[in-house]
Amino acid sequence: MRKLIAIVNVIAWAGFWAFGYIALTAEGLTDRQLVIAAILAFAGLVSGIVAYMKLVRITEASGYARPSRQLDSETRNRAQEEWGN
Repeated sequence: MRKLIAIVNVIAWAGFWAFGYIALTAEGLTDRQLVIAAILAFAGLVSGIVAYMKLVRITEASGYARPSRQLDSETRNRAQEEWGN
């Protein structure tokens, strides 16, 4: 599953850059073609971000990457209560 998500990530970012480049620099295309290129670039951006975030969570859960340093809710609430003191 990790490899499939990694492959989707690479393809999504490649699509984002390729179609984004076409949408920004192409000359002689119709408005419809430019809109389709922009939509495909946006779809690549969204799917690339989603796939990347899934990969980050998988690597943190497997122990391959260090977990993020987020506080649990109890510690965060206690720190916010003590903030003004």
